[in-house]
Amino acid sequence: QVQLVESGGGLVQAGDSLRVSCAASGRTFSRLAMAWFRQAPGKEREFVAAISSLGGTIHYADSLKGRFTISRDNAKSTVYLQMNSLKPEDTAVYYCAAGPLIGTIRSMYNYWGQGTQVTVSS
Repeated sequence: QVQLVESGGGLVQAGDSLRVSCAASGRTFSRLAMAWFRQAPGKEREFVAAISSLGGTIHYADSLKGRFTISRDNAKSTVYLQMNSLKPEDTAVYYCAAGPLIGTIRSMYNYWGQGTQVTVSS
């Protein structure tokens, strides 16, 4: 089992930056691929970014490249999502996910956190 706890969400203004974190416990973190997804009100949960177990491979949603950066610290069992130049359309609940292989599809991830709300005001 893997437990994931997100933190760092909040209310920011358009153009601001924010970093959300996800702390993992349970199975060996360094063996897991990690990802961030987000879900806006009334919309499907969508892929944001993913990073392989040792950080050598990273994927981003095309629309977010250049503004969002995913990283991980295996010594701290934590994955981060740095979000810059935030826009109102980035408003969503951001979910952390863990799985055996890196990918962009929700079903590839076995474990999910409860999510952290990010709200961007205009």
